[in-house]
Amino acid sequence: MSSDIEMLAIGRVSVDLYPEQIGVPLADVSTFRSAIGGTATNVAVAAARLGHRSALITKVGDDSFGGFVRAALDRFGVDSSGVASHSGLATPVVFAELDPPAEPSIWFYRQPSAPDEHLTIDDIDLDLVRSVPVLWIPGSRMAFEPSGSTIHAVLEARERRSHTVLDLDYRAMFWPSAEEAGRRIGPLLDHVTVAVGNREECEVAVGTRDPEAAAARMIERGIELAIVKMGGDGVLAVNAAGESVIVPPTPVDVVCGLGAGDAFGGSLVHSLLTGAGPRQMMIEANAAGAIVASRLLCSDDMPTLDEISTMVATGVPPIRKTDEESQ
Repeated sequence: MSSDIEMLAIGRVSVDLYPEQIGVPLADVSTFRSAIGGTATNVAVAAARLGHRSALITKVGDDSFGGFVRAALDRFGVDSSGVASHSGLATPVVFAELDPPAEPSIWFYRQPSAPDEHLTIDDIDLDLVRSVPVLWIPGSRMAFEPSGSTIHAVLEARERRSHTVLDLDYRAMFWPSAEEAGRRIGPLLDHVTVAVGNREECEVAVGTRDPEAAAARMIERGIELAIVKMGGDGVLAVNAAGESVIVPPTPVDVVCGLGAGDAFGGSLVHSLLTGAGPRQMMIEANAAGAIVASRLLCSDDMPTLDEISTMVATGVPPIRKTDEESQ
């Protein structure tokens, strides 16, 4: 990988299918739009859209959908040299059911398992892990082996350098129980400098849904910045210096609620790289999430810096320009 990478994400990738008929069950959907997806993938794309050199480490099948993933990453400006192939497994597909749009259902097709579950330390550029300014790790990686052991090795090599970000990313369908998820995800807090998650994810990781208590428990574990997403109550950010801010949500008419958190993550990466303070960080991240919630797709619809600035200034999500119009 290139030595100028600013942000490295390690995690899940898929080909996501979004229904063009909104607010109806999948049985009534006749047409879909496709895009690459997965938490780490979307955050890497979001960071690239904001002008940063990002890279993704994952695995795809040795199939046409694997080619689709690489081509999309290249188009978005995300370094895809860390995308390996697994000859015996297919690139996973995900169907979204936007019924209702604000609380969509996701149907994962990862049988018998997905290639990204089989990342090993041999797939990881440890020199980049040690040097990259922002490393992004989703907690869902811990649900699988050997990927869980690989993440432990990655974090040991990273030695808790700033900025090492843990996206708590609890996905119930990947775990036998929330308790097991907590046993695997919680210990990662001792190896990262930033943690971000919603109330449920905080309860899984640190044992409480109370935002202030959850943030305090993370700070006690040596976290430099703890972020708790509170839905309609906004977002709480607390840093190790004792600063605590709550930023209210940015209301929009929701088209698809799937990509808002990943757009938030991409904006967070931008703020970490540019040294923004907690309040500005959360205002801009909220705006980024709101923009994507007002659009159908996730990766393809990640906002630009100008779009985030417009959203912050006006409270109105801008209409996305095509890639050709943006040039």
